[in-house]
Amino acid sequence: MREEGISPEYWEEACAFLAERDEVLRGLIEQYKGELLVSHGDGFVTLARAVVGQQVSVSAADRLWERLQSGLGGRVTVDRVLAAGTRTLQGMGLSLRKAEYLVDLARYFAEGEGDQERWQGLRDEEVVRALSELRGIGRWTAEMFLIFHLLRPNVWPVDDVGLRRALGLLYGLPKELPRRAWLAAGERFQPWRTVATWYLWRFLDPVPVRY
Repeated sequence: MREEGISPEYWEEACAFLAERDEVLRGLIEQYKGELLVSHGDGFVTLARAVVGQQVSVSAADRLWERLQSGLGGRVTVDRVLAAGTRTLQGMGLSLRKAEYLVDLARYFAEGEGDQERWQGLRDEEVVRALSELRGIGRWTAEMFLIFHLLRPNVWPVDDVGLRRALGLLYGLPKELPRRAWLAAGERFQPWRTVATWYLWRFLDPVPVRY
């Protein structure tokens, strides 16, 4: 059953292409038929969830997010984060750094810098550079924004631990590979690396990854 939200128009085309090109992905696409990438349409929430999920497991990130939602009255919004402040957020289970990053991020959106129209005209790398100017936002977090909010079709978050683990398990790639080799491993999935990434994540997790 599909989750409610915004899904990419390119999904079926990408799946057909990847299934034709790659036997492993063909099996995953069949196994998870009916499931796909979903965006809830809120750029602040996507980035906030990615910040919460930095350097922790998916299950730990989910628990932290649920605690944060509960502490903020059921929803994580710009206004509620700003009203809570760093210390209160820290009391909800976040580290001091992550609490500071969330407040900075909320201030950024409150000042209008997170306007949706701004992002649509930027290429992927331009989005990454713009977001990386914010404290606590690095390439990985910006790539989650590209995938889960902007629904860009060809993102390959090569530094993601889960993606590398799936590639190791499914394609036999050793953990010790240099970064350039992990980048090269995504070439076979061009121009639909986002879709390939989603299925590789789905292989590892009991429910679809969502930010």
